[in-house]
Amino acid sequence: MHYLIDNYDSFTYNLYQLIGTQTSEQITVVKNDAIDVETLMKENPESIILSPGPGRPEDAGNMPAILKAFLGKVPIFGVCLGEQAIAQAYGAKIIHAPHLMHGKPSTMELQGNDPLFANCPQHFQAARYHSLVVDPESVPANLDVTAITDDNEIMAISNPTDLVYGVQFHPESIMTDPQVGQQIIQNFLNIVKANNKATSAI
Repeated sequence: MHYLIDNYDSFTYNLYQLIGTQTSEQITVVKNDAIDVETLMKENPESIILSPGPGRPEDAGNMPAILKAFLGKVPIFGVCLGEQAIAQAYGAKIIHAPHLMHGKPSTMELQGNDPLFANCPQHFQAARYHSLVVDPESVPANLDVTAITDDNEIMAISNPTDLVYGVQFHPESIMTDPQVGQQIIQNFLNIVKANNKATSAI
């Protein structure tokens, strides 16, 4: 079962629908203050997805605590606020973006060969809705920067060892190249499947 933590954002169900186009497995949506770490541990999720949302990560209900509790235990995918929460959990700082980006597309440029972006083009258009970004000066050694804008703002991060991935842009938006949005979700689900297979073999 996949758990989608809803950070009170209008895009949560767009993300839910996009995930649903790529899997028939159950996706449970729960508000960030309606479930705690202990309860979610009992549910034994196969993945956790962190939705976009307003404000700062530390103000998003139980989401930061859930994230820290599950880091390295199950695959995690964060979008926008979810990506910022991932960065913060690893020790990076969240700062005001140089430019407000609310409902504007930008060109993403991939860095390296992260599995989240397998079969995606090196450059693609994606929607941005944010006023905060990950401070590039604060990114720790255990986080990879996997996508940037043409002015070097961080647009995606990962810790492949922990199977943790985050994107600042919105793969579920109609302004994002739809093939890329679908591919990113499919890639994450493939990561989850591979982890399930490896875990069951132990």
